[in-house]
Amino acid sequence: MTVVCERVVSSLSPDDMEALCEAVTAGILDGGGFGWLQPPGNQALERYFEGLLLVQERSLYVLREDGIICGAGQLVRPPSSYEAHAATVNLTGFFVAPYARGRGLGRALIQAMIQGAKAMGSKVINCDVRETHAAAIGLFRSLGFEHWGTHPYYARIGGQTVRGLFFSKLLAGEHEAARWQSSIAAPDAGGAPVSSETTKSHQGLMLYPAIDLKDGACVRLRRGEMEDATHYSDDPAAQAKLFEEAGCRHLHVVDLNGAFAGKSTNVPAIESIVKATGLPVQLGGGIRDMAAIERWLEAGVSRIILGSVAVKDPELVRQAARAFPGQIVAGIDARQGRVATEGWAEVSELEANDLALHMEDAGVAAIIFTEITRDGMLAGLDLEQTADMARRLSIPVIASGGVGTLDHLRDLRTIARDVPGISGAIVGRALYDGRISLKDALDVLGSC
Repeated sequence: MTVVCERVVSSLSPDDMEALCEAVTAGILDGGGFGWLQPPGNQALERYFEGLLLVQERSLYVLREDGIICGAGQLVRPPSSYEAHAATVNLTGFFVAPYARGRGLGRALIQAMIQGAKAMGSKVINCDVRETHAAAIGLFRSLGFEHWGTHPYYARIGGQTVRGLFFSKLLAGEHEAARWQSSIAAPDAGGAPVSSETTKSHQGLMLYPAIDLKDGACVRLRRGEMEDATHYSDDPAAQAKLFEEAGCRHLHVVDLNGAFAGKSTNVPAIESIVKATGLPVQLGGGIRDMAAIERWLEAGVSRIILGSVAVKDPELVRQAARAFPGQIVAGIDARQGRVATEGWAEVSELEANDLALHMEDAGVAAIIFTEITRDGMLAGLDLEQTADMARRLSIPVIASGGVGTLDHLRDLRTIARDVPGISGAIVGRALYDGRISLKDALDVLGSC
């Protein structure tokens, strides 16, 4: 018997994916795994695991016996905005198929994941287990995990409430562990001052050049008014290629007609953009059901932006985020803090920050926040609202609406140093009008 535990760094082969889905299905039928009570089917499982590879904070490990995948687990790092938890990692989605148990394979997999956690610089590894999973609990205890808490209402299965147990293991060496334990801050005592060098973010912000589509052409609106559109290009694919050649690493595409119609309208233009460039494309506008989400992800779009549906059908957002981890983004557009929907034509009573918290809970990968009154006006981003939202969330916030000069991007960069949850900016009209060169914009944001 040959046992191999490895981190998955590229797409699995069809045979490997089939074996993994078979193992997961067997694990779910046996009473646990990934939160499903019943197997969702191979198609849903394939989408789930393919999506995991797109989530930077997640590392998927698989267990092979004689070359066949029979178990898996994930290491989940906190978002970059969680500076206080930067040295921790969570072990989740861990299982060994019932037909492969009793041979020490689970121990080998966890040991490999512990080494992986150490390699990424983690000092503490956490996990939680249903109280009914006695074998898993015994395994974690035998590997030095400490039980530190119990959740009395962890899960609801078969009409009964099941408790959950929380475990942690300190990964630091003996001397480093002693330093960690001696430096644990007492309640209300406050920690030692942290130097600005350790708290300062060294990661740049991402630039998302915007391609807004109306009647098949690239346009920009003012304050979201369809009748106040400036036409820029009849060839969206060529425009996307120019952005790629200039050094951009992502594209932000919006189907404006679709946003008002409630369904994708500029289909040929979107497809041409995806085919013309190898850049990841995030797409929004009129995507209101799972069929449309699946259709665009299968067509090569990297992330789907859900806007109006986030307000009107939050359960769809939750389902989509679960089916396509890392590929669902919430677009929150607001007029003076109130959420707008239907292509910005309707303004609700819902506060933007409240919706953002709901979307974080639903599992979206990021929030795109736009203050509509500034969009296309070149007067600068609403930094106060953007920063306030980012401080409340653990997922990234992308700023949008109003960039007109390099100083506006510099101001965002300055704010992002203190609010690391801000991850990037969408820029449109200023690029098309030549008020900002792509090179300068990339230089400014990349130096954060």
